[in-house]
Amino acid sequence: MTLETVSTARCHGGMQGVYRHQSSATGTPMTFAVYVPEHAPGARLPVLWWLSGLTCTHENAMVKCEYKAACNEHGVIFVCPDTSPRGEGVPNDEAYDFGQGAGFYVNATQPPWSEHFQMRRYIEEELPALVAENFPVDMDRQGISGHSMGGHGALTVSLRNPGRFRSTSAFAPIVSPLNCPWGDKALTGYLGPDKAAWREYDACALIADGARLPDLLVDQGTGDEWLEGQLKTHLLEQALAQAGMTGTIRMQPGYDHSYFFVSTFIADHVAWHAERLKA
Repeated sequence: MTLETVSTARCHGGMQGVYRHQSSATGTPMTFAVYVPEHAPGARLPVLWWLSGLTCTHENAMVKCEYKAACNEHGVIFVCPDTSPRGEGVPNDEAYDFGQGAGFYVNATQPPWSEHFQMRRYIEEELPALVAENFPVDMDRQGISGHSMGGHGALTVSLRNPGRFRSTSAFAPIVSPLNCPWGDKALTGYLGPDKAAWREYDACALIADGARLPDLLVDQGTGDEWLEGQLKTHLLEQALAQAGMTGTIRMQPGYDHSYFFVSTFIADHVAWHAERLKA
């Protein structure tokens, strides 16, 4: 696959780049960001994938997340994909929580979304192969994280791919799309009304069905306006307890859903991932 360099800039000792390519999964151009820390020639570095939330592109995390200093300190590559296909001919919806900017990291099966909205395949297969080919990553040392809809993506991608990720974390994730309005709208639209087909895109359902992670870190703000109606962190706590699965869920007093919250704790997450990725 041909990779186009859109921009590069030196930052905190490393290099922040933005790249574009033609995706076979989505049938559209896709743009993503990669931060590569300082490293010795020939070194292969662990990689941390970051999945963003509703309305976001690659740029939101790149500009607001404040991960670069921590990634350079710990020697971790940081990859920020887009959240959906975009462009002329790609279907869309007027609402912020469906269509472009709201791919929910699923492989859509319902028209007109099924032609382009193949974000699961893009994230799980195509983009990792592209990054492995073009950047100094050690694909045996991968971690994944994300925010909100991207937290949902990080949890479900990791749960569906046992052994691929040494570390998994999330910020204010949608833990159970089966049980919230955002999930009900998106999964009905992309996958159809049969909720049995939704279970592979629901972290709590995946855990109930036997999927496991070696460890998990979740940060959730108590001042988050979406906590009770959409995120429902207590459902993840229940799923972990019922499965006997190890996980740390930190309720952060007064923090909301914004990148101000994410940027406050992102260095903690990078360090947590780095410890596991370098073990």
